[in-house]
Amino acid sequence: MLSKVTIANTDLSVSQLCYGTNMLGTAVDQDRANAILDTFAEAGGNFIDSARMYGDWVPDIPAGASERAIGAWLKTRSREGIVIATKGGGVDMRAGDWRNRVTPEDIATDIGESLAHLGVATIDLYWLHADNPEAPVESLIDALIDHQAAGRIRYFGASNWTADRVRAANAYASSIGRQGFVAVQPFWGLAVPNKANAEAQGYQLHYEGNFEALHAGGMPIIPYAGQSGGYFAKLDENPDSLGDALKARYDNPVNVARLAAVRALAEEKGFSVNEIALAYLVNQPHQTIPIIGATRPEQIAESVKAVDVKLTPAELARLRGDD
Repeated sequence: MLSKVTIANTDLSVSQLCYGTNMLGTAVDQDRANAILDTFAEAGGNFIDSARMYGDWVPDIPAGASERAIGAWLKTRSREGIVIATKGGGVDMRAGDWRNRVTPEDIATDIGESLAHLGVATIDLYWLHADNPEAPVESLIDALIDHQAAGRIRYFGASNWTADRVRAANAYASSIGRQGFVAVQPFWGLAVPNKANAEAQGYQLHYEGNFEALHAGGMPIIPYAGQSGGYFAKLDENPDSLGDALKARYDNPVNVARLAAVRALAEEKGFSVNEIALAYLVNQPHQTIPIIGATRPEQIAESVKAVDVKLTPAELARLRGDD
């Protein structure tokens, strides 16, 4: 069963795991989406993550399929206690608009559309899906503060931003007496990516080597790809099931050694390889709330077991392969 934690420096009480919904409304139809979300809620889950652009890669369906699926589910139950996070400022895939859309004008458009798709008046945690390094942080923070003042969003965070840009944005917010980004959503799981291949697939700014100091300084981390696409579980059970994309992203000697450590701890503690890999994030010393994926209700049930795994600092170091 998932317990609740409060995201630091907010009043958002969220489950230890967040459910990422990028497949809802497309690969996962509404009936299955409802079953997955119901299973998550029954397990104590209340933290749901989406994005304005999720689903737009499938033509001939309404834009914002993931958000619409969440909105349809919310109509079947009370919104009370459910924490909704979504992202904006991504490319407009449906329009073929590949420019950088992290601008005040595009953010306003995306927030309006997300609210309509979700069928809510306020988004609890709004992420900028990407950064626009050419835009002064002041203009972006001012725009987000304006949306807060209007009641459209409660808190905001940064996804796919560098640690230095997050620091600059938050320094500006502090200088005007306001709160800046309350959390960061980086690419992070136990598996270490092959940088060039991962970036070619859209996975950038991996946590390791980029965000440790920001995290240790008190910034909550809510990582996507928290299960590394199931890499360790698939490699353990059936390497032929990995697929070319996952192999390109993660096949390297570091992960061979990490798999051996995961297997050993799984055997010692009586948990699955997948549960140990996810528990690596759950047991971090600084606030970490992993985003999990699932296309079937039973996958939610398995992931929830990871919160029962207790790992010591020495065991975390063992999984990393620290000397």
